Amino acid sequence: MTNLTPVRRALLSVSDKTGLVDFATALAGHGVELLSTGGTARTLREAGLTVKDVSEVTGFPEMMDGRVKTLHPVVHGGLLALRDNDDHVASMTEHGIGAIDLVVVNLYPFEETVAKGAEYAEVIENIDIGGPAMIRSAAKNHGFVNIVVDVEDYDVVLAELAAHSGQTTYTLRQRLAQTAYARTGAYDTAVSTWMAAQVGETPRRRTFGGQLAQTLRYGENPHQAAAFYTDGSARTGVATATQHQGKELSYNNINDTDAAFELVSEFAGQGPACAIIKHANPCGVATGDTLKEAYSRAFDCDRTSAFGGIIALNHELDVDTAREITGIFTEVVIAPGASDEAREVFAAKKNLRLLTTNGLADASAAMPTFKQVSGGFLVQDKDVGRISRDDLKVVTKRKPSEQELNDLLFAWIVAKHVKSNAIIYVKDGATVGVGAGQMSRLDSSTIAATKAGRMADDLGLSETTAKGSVVASDAFFPFADGLLAAAEAGATAVIQPGGSMRDDEVIAAADEAGLAMVFTGMRHFRH
Repeated sequence: MTNLTPVRRALLSVSDKTGLVDFATALAGHGVELLSTGGTARTLREAGLTVKDVSEVTGFPEMMDGRVKTLHPVVHGGLLALRDNDDHVASMTEHGIGAIDLVVVNLYPFEETVAKGAEYAEVIENIDIGGPAMIRSAAKNHGFVNIVVDVEDYDVVLAELAAHSGQTTYTLRQRLAQTAYARTGAYDTAVSTWMAAQVGETPRRRTFGGQLAQTLRYGENPHQAAAFYTDGSARTGVATATQHQGKELSYNNINDTDAAFELVSEFAGQGPACAIIKHANPCGVATGDTLKEAYSRAFDCDRTSAFGGIIALNHELDVDTAREITGIFTEVVIAPGASDEAREVFAAKKNLRLLTTNGLADASAAMPTFKQVSGGFLVQDKDVGRISRDDLKVVTKRKPSEQELNDLLFAWIVAKHVKSNAIIYVKDGATVGVGAGQMSRLDSSTIAATKAGRMADDLGLSETTAKGSVVASDAFFPFADGLLAAAEAGATAVIQPGGSMRDDEVIAAADEAGLAMVFTGMRHFRH
């Protein structure tokens, strides 16, 4: 093996033909012989290039609906042979195997096929076999062979060929091999993840894969390196959004924007809604007759925390809402769309990032989530649990009113997106107090009530905004103290999972305080 090796023969077989003709034309300009298959060969010939079919080289036609075309010793021998090994060279000569110095393969569009909701049989046919086999053979022999799996690397390869008289460096081949193995790994991850969903059982082995979308300036803190990878899924959100203005998103921006958009997507198909997020927790969530009203009501939950926050909207951003939002410093706004007038308003705030998504995330769509721990991963289903009025069990003497029921269900949605322990006060379709991430449920309740009182002072109100509100708890009240703190703050109704050993004690305390309380039978821990 030497550092520089010539590229004399290339095999091209791609599904994504972006840039293919220009790349192949440049290769031909370096005197590279072109081998190809199927549609790729047709595309190249139509462009006037001279191409030899792989079937001419192997002596076998493509067969079985294209399932078998490159799985042949003449192909893989040409990829795997060590050029500096006399025995390998002798075998090539004996069996008429020509060396293949460059392979260009991007795989069958498996991820896209799954994303469009294709039937089982169509998905199976989009599992590539020959492509990954060639990629792995070429990557294994990167001492001599170049493997290209991404269109982004076409120019890099051509630059090397131009700089080194038709040769490439070992450094490039090694880097291309690493990218190739990552691609087949991510591809197999997509297939195995889809197959696990079909089987419906916890798989013995599990993998996770992604494609680099952005190298980030740093992670949660400046001393931490970080990057953003996409997983190839079609879920609408921050990974698929279009950024219209502002500097690149940071690690914390992406994390908070995802939290905001996932929450506001719970209100898909409903009236205008707004969620304001700070440090992955909601500091205000509200509905309104207009988007501007929804934003204003969400902002009024906690104006202090909203400064420098992330705003998510469930309707297209309009000019009136845009003007309202620019009244304070905001990091990111994400919405299904934005009017031209709204974008003009934002253009004056060059550091404000605006993302549009062309839709909302499907809040009911099942998907795995994972978290790294030392030595492994925790994997679980995404929390898509939802309840309706029919699921509620009234456990107190007093039943909630119609307005209380509406607010209880609203509060329960918000509770799912607040770090545990979570206590949420809601009044008239808007949060008025949020207590998040405390070790004690009583502390969360107290903090939420304190915030409500503070905002009442800021708004010049004579009484706390929590007066006449309802309260949601993401898990059961283990003691009556947290519930009584909510009643003292002014709450009139409670929604909680139930299931505590002291439920009877808590129910009795609610009755004594004149509260209405419903059990959901479902909790929403979020760590």
